[in-house]
Amino acid sequence: MLIIVTIKTSRALGSPMYFFLFYLSLSDTCFSTSVAPRMIVDSILKNNTISFSECMIQVFSFHFFGCLEIFILILMAVDRYVAICKPLHYTTIMSWRVCSVLVAVAWVGSCVHSLAQIFLALSLPFCGPNVIDHYLCDLQPLLKLACADTYMVNVLLVSNSGAICTVSFVMLMFSYVIILRSLRNHSAEGRKKALSTCVSHIIVVILFFGPCIFIYTRPATTFSMDKMIAVFYTLGTPLINPLIYTLRNAEVKNAMRKIWSKKQISGDQR
Repeated sequence: MLIIVTIKTSRALGSPMYFFLFYLSLSDTCFSTSVAPRMIVDSILKNNTISFSECMIQVFSFHFFGCLEIFILILMAVDRYVAICKPLHYTTIMSWRVCSVLVAVAWVGSCVHSLAQIFLALSLPFCGPNVIDHYLCDLQPLLKLACADTYMVNVLLVSNSGAICTVSFVMLMFSYVIILRSLRNHSAEGRKKALSTCVSHIIVVILFFGPCIFIYTRPATTFSMDKMIAVFYTLGTPLINPLIYTLRNAEVKNAMRKIWSKKQISGDQR
């Protein structure tokens, strides 16, 4: 939320990179909020129950903002590629209209992905046990409650969520390899600055996609570590992302300091 407020109020952070960072922070906030409040309540109460409609809402919001984060990370990689490999055409290629259209496409794609998850969940017949051995509602734990053969549903799940995670991860890593190779033609100062930005992006990508690929690209089997991994990529990664982008970015830190100093000055005047 601090990053969102800083980008919206600071004129210095007006480049497309911070435009995408705004939406990444927004998706991080909503992604963790779709899981954390319910998890905290369930850890306090002894009788942990959730209605089917609430479960479907959590599935939709969880996958919507998770998929939106994936698409925003891809857009940030595209932005860095154009900025480093085609600097003379950067303002033309990454215009505000193009950036707005790309973000709109990311929102629509996330909605389509989440609706596919809901349709898969609604197609499952539930007539037996209703206890989920998990911290959140997701297709993997729901498959264990279905009283029917879930092989095809699991195939569709892997081809949907698993394919998005794997293909996006490969695309991102390939794009950063191209970016890092192109840095050989830049000056030492430009190389250092671009390398610092790319390394922070790569750290975020590995921390987010590693657990997601482990969860969504395998058959419908559960391991004891699944819940711990789910906690990491639903709560840990959204917490780590802002720290990486702020602690490694001097422009964001300077903008935060200016906002803080303005608030102190206005407070003193009152």
